[in-house]
Order: sequence, then C-alpha cells, then structure tokens
Amino acid sequence: MTRNEKRRRTRRRSAWHWKQTDCWYYTPQGAKRRIPLFDEQGKRIRGQANKQAAELALARARLAAEWRPEPKEAAAGETCDGEAWLVAKVCSEYLQHCRRRTEAETMNAGYLEDSTRYLNELCKYSGALSVAELKKGHVQFWLESHPSWRSVTRRNVITVVLAAFNHAQREHGLKNPLKGLKKPPCQPRLQSFSPADEQALYGATDRPFADFLYAAIETGLRPFCELARVTADHVEETSRGMMWRVYASKTKKTRKIPLRPEVAKLVRRLMKSAPRGSGKPLFRNSQDKPWKKVTGGERFRKLKVKLGWDQDAQRSRYSCYTCRHTFAHRMLSGYRNGGAGCSIETLAELIGDTPKTAFDHYGKEWGQHYQEPLWAAMGLGALRPPSRAAADQ
Repeated sequence: MTRNEKRRRTRRRSAWHWKQTDCWYYTPQGAKRRIPLFDEQGKRIRGQANKQAAELALARARLAAEWRPEPKEAAAGETCDGEAWLVAKVCSEYLQHCRRRTEAETMNAGYLEDSTRYLNELCKYSGALSVAELKKGHVQFWLESHPSWRSVTRRNVITVVLAAFNHAQREHGLKNPLKGLKKPPCQPRLQSFSPADEQALYGATDRPFADFLYAAIETGLRPFCELARVTADHVEETSRGMMWRVYASKTKKTRKIPLRPEVAKLVRRLMKSAPRGSGKPLFRNSQDKPWKKVTGGERFRKLKVKLGWDQDAQRSRYSCYTCRHTFAHRMLSGYRNGGAGCSIETLAELIGDTPKTAFDHYGKEWGQHYQEPLWAAMGLGALRPPSRAAADQ
C-alpha cells in the first residue's frame, strides 16, 4: 500500500484537514466527495490545530445521519429481467418472502418484525441507490449513524441486510455487493440478576408479570418466543416431577426440560384458568392476553425507571432476556446444588443452544468445568465450590 492510498483510507474514517482552504472535511465511506465540517454555531472549522473540534463535528454529523448517498442513473449491467433493481426493491422482495414464511409458520414472527424495522431504516438511508451503486462503506456509515445500536444489535442488523441481498442473489441472480461484510464479534452475555435485584423486580410489578419473570429465571426459556407460548398441553407429569415440552421457533426443535417443585406449583395454579385443550398460554398479562415482546419489553423498561436502574451503569443494561442469562449463571455456578456447576453440554441442552454458543456466551466467564482445568494446570488444585452468596456476585 502506498503512502497516498493509506492516507485516503484514513481520511474516509476520520476528519481531515485541507491546507488549500485551511478547513476540516470528511469523506463518507463509499463516496468520493468531501463534506465540510461545521461547529455548533454553523461556522466552518478552520485551523490545523482544531482536530478535536473537527472530530466532534464529525460525530455530530454521523449521529444526525446528515449525509445520504446520491443515486446515479442505472448503468448497463445493473438490471435484472430488463428492470433496474434498487436497494428498496431488494428489501421489499425479501420482506414479502419473510411474510410468506411467517404465514406458513416456518419463520418466527419476531424475525419478520425486526427485519421490517431494520430494512425500512436502510431504505430511508440508501433505498434509492441501485444495487450496483451500494457499497459496504454505505452500510458501515449507516450503522455508525445509530450510536444506540450496540454490538449485538449491529450483528442482528447486518445479518438481516445480508440475508436480503443473499435472497436477491439466489432468487434473481443479482450480484451481492455486500458479500464479505463483517459483523462485530460476539460479546459474552454477563448480565445477571442478584437475589436482591430479583426480589426488587417482584415487589415493583404486578403478579402476572412477576410470575412471568420468575418462570423465565427458573427455566431459562427465551421469554417471548418460548415461555410466553407454553400452554397446559405442553405440561407432562412424571414420577420424578413436572416437565415441559418446549418448541423453539428459533431453532425449530423441541426439547424437554424438568421443572423445580416451586415452578411446578406455580404452573398448577395457572392451569386452573388455562386448562388443557383451551389453547390459552399459561402466562398472561392483567388483560388476560399473552405476553408480547413489545409490551413485555416496555413493561420492563418502565420497571427500570421505577427502580432507578436506568441511572446505573450495570443495571441499565438489564432486560427481560437477562432472566435467561441469570439461569445460565446460576446453573454454571452451582447456585442450586452446593456450588457444583453443570457442564456446558448440560446447559446447552436445557436452554436450547449448541454447546459452542453456550460456551461463547456464558462458559468462558462462568463455567467451572472450563476454569477448573486451568487452575489444575497451574498446580493450584481443584477449585473449591463457591458459596451460594459468591455465586450471586
């Protein structure tokens, strides 16, 4: 790479100074034009020493998503079946495909909802571009203009966008311009409720939502695509206790999980109002309706505000899904059986993940079966089982 090529690549990722005008500019990825940077008073930022002010102005520009790629007239080779394909058409075709699969019950409705939201956002930004004009830099800049999207959300967004263009390539022979677009690395899911946090939640909400959260913590089920859909027909009584037959729309697999006596007692109470054959979910809100992702998520966000957790660096990241993480943490740390944590394979079977996914998300930080050989290799002997109080930290 030559010095000039390295300089051009650096300029597209940060603010740069042009001596000819003594002003600061930035060049959006996927574009060639330069855009001047302005301070909060609307004046151009001048002077080579004002790099920090220029970087702040660039951050404001990205936050406001002020730049939009300008479409050009479709050139030869950018058409399919005699018609020019725009980014908006690719997104529309994929969403129609998702709706058909959702109606056929071969796709989760939550995925369709998320895909619709993300692809509509993409179309607002670059929907008028032809497929050949769209560059990876456009998508990267679009992602950067949403600072509230963290690594997990960005991974999900990129997955949906790539799926849309892969579908267009597979069904219509269009070349995918985003092939090779990288996702942010997976981050371990390290948020879990302490017993004090758990009790605070129960005390701050009504009984239906408290029952829902309690069952999610005690079973590790995905809150809305699994737990919210459990009915009395999924309950099995065995000689050793109650079990649930759980179908996961995410993995398209059915698994059986045992329930603790406390959870079984709760289930028997709920079955009185939702008996076998009724088709009614066991866990319903105060309006006798099933819990949905939108309503449940909004209820939890209000709980965080009520408890003051929205001002706490750690607790502000809690969500309904933290119930699942709490279950994983407690299983791996031996919360229920004197500090003897379960293996990654056992946890993976209980929560409906692959062992690799369970290890990547939970095992490295919380898995005793992973950590004990490391201690032994250092000549420090077997790791003593932690106390129940230590497991809650």
